[in-house]
Amino acid sequence: MIRFDPETLTDPRALRTAFGAFMTGVTVVTAQDTRGMPVGFTANSFASVSLDPPFVLVCLANTSSNFDVFANTEKFAINVLSETQIDVSNTFARPVEDRFASVGWQDGPHGSPILDDVSAWFDCAMHQTIDAGDHLILIGEVKGFDHNVAPGLGYARGAYVTPAAEAEALGKRSNMVVSALIERDGKVLLLDNAQGRLTLPMTNDLSSGTGAALKQLISDTGASAEPGFIYSVYEDKARQHQHISFLCKASDGPPSKGVFTELTESTLMGVADPAMCTMLERFAEESRLGNFGVYYGNEVIGEVKPVADGSR
Repeated sequence: MIRFDPETLTDPRALRTAFGAFMTGVTVVTAQDTRGMPVGFTANSFASVSLDPPFVLVCLANTSSNFDVFANTEKFAINVLSETQIDVSNTFARPVEDRFASVGWQDGPHGSPILDDVSAWFDCAMHQTIDAGDHLILIGEVKGFDHNVAPGLGYARGAYVTPAAEAEALGKRSNMVVSALIERDGKVLLLDNAQGRLTLPMTNDLSSGTGAALKQLISDTGASAEPGFIYSVYEDKARQHQHISFLCKASDGPPSKGVFTELTESTLMGVADPAMCTMLERFAEESRLGNFGVYYGNEVIGEVKPVADGSR
């Protein structure tokens, strides 16, 4: 039964709370003022608009101290923050006299400030501004961009979300197995299990914690990748352990162990663990759709909960 009180439409806090259920990334939007000084603000209302031409958008509150600069600028940049940059987000969200004093940055190829150590950045020419209620929508045409494998910082229900860092919270458990689903360009890093079958990098040595185990798995393969979000959690009753698989994005370069392999039907037939094979079948399908979810359950039955993306 749908429950709705019309009075909540006039309650900004209630509406903000509802919007907050949608998990977003966190960005810092930057530009230069008329004196050539860098300005910026934290925003999670960021979205891609078009690939051809390459357009992005972000929303700016009419009450922002930077409103006049961004409403009249010819260029701006979107900096997608990494999980380690909560302090950067807080700095650019508060009334700090010089927000750039505590961060490293440089001019992007189109002239807007690009922050150091971000997960991705987009240097844009202003394409259009649109008045929208109490916000101004900035639509930019991407003139330059770059990204790396560092996990992005998330935000939901008024709190930061750090999936890779939160792996540490899983603690040390003797009945847990951790695997790394390392992906690059739709291919997955698979290893030989010494019995002529295929497997993901995996370990049950969690003596130093889950996060350390995952980092060690990645390091052992020689792949250039960073820990990502939890992709699948299931109880393997036959083996009497809980299996947690992390989806990790890899950049260019050959691994020292294993091969990045396309998940074809013949490849999946070679996967040693049936439960892992089922998980990889799901990943192959979700890769084609570009829509990922997190699986909770056991090796036989469970539930896939979608991972939200976009902005509010």
